[in-house]
Amino acid sequence: MKDIIRFLWQYRARIAIGLVALIAVDVTILVIPYFIKESIDQLARGQSDLIWQYSLMILAYSATGLIFRFLWRYFLVGAARRIERQLRARFYDHLLKLSAPYYTQTKTGDLMAHATNDMEAVMRACGFGVLTLADFILMTTATLILMMSINVELTFYVILPLPFVGMVVLGFGRVIHKRFQMVQEGFSILMEKVREALSGIRVVKSFVQETGMERDYSEANQKFIDTNMHLVKVWGMFDPSISFLSGLGTALLLWAGGTRVITSAITIGEFAQFTLYLTMLVWPMMALGFMVNVLQRGSASMNRLNKIFNTEPEIANPANPKPIPATANLEVRNLTFAYNKGVQVLQDINLKVENGKTLGIVGPVGSGKSTLINLIVRLFDPPKGTVFYGDLDVQELEMQALRDQVGMVPQDPFLFSDTLRENIRFGNPNANEEQIVRAVELAGMYDDIKGFPDGLDTIVGERGVSLSGGQKQRMGIARALLVDPKLLILDDCLSAVDAEKEEEILSNLENFLSARTSIIIAHRISAVQDADQIIVLDEEGKIADQGTHLELIAREGFYRHLYQMQQAQKQLSSETEKTLLS
Repeated sequence: MKDIIRFLWQYRARIAIGLVALIAVDVTILVIPYFIKESIDQLARGQSDLIWQYSLMILAYSATGLIFRFLWRYFLVGAARRIERQLRARFYDHLLKLSAPYYTQTKTGDLMAHATNDMEAVMRACGFGVLTLADFILMTTATLILMMSINVELTFYVILPLPFVGMVVLGFGRVIHKRFQMVQEGFSILMEKVREALSGIRVVKSFVQETGMERDYSEANQKFIDTNMHLVKVWGMFDPSISFLSGLGTALLLWAGGTRVITSAITIGEFAQFTLYLTMLVWPMMALGFMVNVLQRGSASMNRLNKIFNTEPEIANPANPKPIPATANLEVRNLTFAYNKGVQVLQDINLKVENGKTLGIVGPVGSGKSTLINLIVRLFDPPKGTVFYGDLDVQELEMQALRDQVGMVPQDPFLFSDTLRENIRFGNPNANEEQIVRAVELAGMYDDIKGFPDGLDTIVGERGVSLSGGQKQRMGIARALLVDPKLLILDDCLSAVDAEKEEEILSNLENFLSARTSIIIAHRISAVQDADQIIVLDEEGKIADQGTHLELIAREGFYRHLYQMQQAQKQLSSETEKTLLS
């Protein structure tokens, strides 16, 4: 609860006003039984001249309570909502700061559960939890004092069950806390199932696995319900236990209080007043269960959130970052890298790319091509002293400043559920229409966009679902070109376009690339053959060969074999096309 209390302290002024309003409401409630007592005693004496005054006083106090009820809700619940807003912003901001490796080990469903259920639980603890706790303390204390002012001995009888209420609350509270954590974990699993199904809906339908996915989700859903039912069983026993102990107090009042009315130790009006106060005491006892439940859930959720807040980014900025160099030359020295200290993905990589030159990278699947460029921009952290940008170790540069120099196009670009225009200018929000159109033209996407009903204002759908693979890749290229990078990285981003379109795009980019350092990863030799230097990675992540296109095809090896195979395929396609046309 320490973290929840810190949040509450930040809004102490609003909470203080809310608590004052709550005290005012409690006062209006506690005064009304006095007027009822006076009215009953006057009627018992055969008098009624002050009844109308007591009625007006009850009405006035009730109206006053109505105003203050609004105020405590506005300030207390309002403070809780502000805390929720602050917590959500902190959570989102922290997620953006966490490094890429964190997301390879964490399920999106877990994070979505944190962003929904856990936030809601903390908000309720800060709002209704605090309210109920304050109301419990105020009402219980004030009610007991007023009851003792009527008859101390009678008060002693009716509060006998209260210690047992405390024992029940403490015992059930621990169980509720533990089972609520299990419920939250089950909810995370369920959210992950939904996310995967929606993200992979095309795969599900392609392989006709709707029934299997439904069955898998149904099993997870049933486990979630079972976990919830374990919590419901505890909660179902908790509430009746409190009600039973409260009812026991009422029974004791009837026995002991009735006797004192008969012996005239108290008046019938005082008995009625005492009964009303006992009824008011029952509500805090009942609310105690609600309070414990809400606070336990809030505490459990805050613990879950703190585990994320306490996770430091694996990749951090240096304490004293050096200025970004003016030139975008790259150098890799003796780079060996493995994910999570596992099998080495790259081994003893050494290469240099001078400013304004183009490096081509080819190699079989799994040879570490994408890993190499991820290390250059520090999406994953390279060993110190292995990767240099402008003659400075990338670990000596501020990450944002380094990445501002880079335009990177992955093989499967991520598109947001927005317009084509907004997706293209994601990295450069201030780009004007002329710049956007120019980037689209260079990426070979202009004719496609003209064919869309709303042009650049066409909504692409979630993850660009309305676009083909080739169109998404060209959108990624346009996005990267618009940031006008000093270093352009194309990570096999032409794999989904045909050879003719690839040739058109590379021709468009010829002048653009000549003024920038660039890295092109490709499986097609045609994409890298004009590069100033080409390296060939083998399956062990080593540089098996390097040189220009002409040098590499002159030597036996993977590059020459790949080139000959692609040339044969190209010739076969050409002959097939001629045959069909004839």
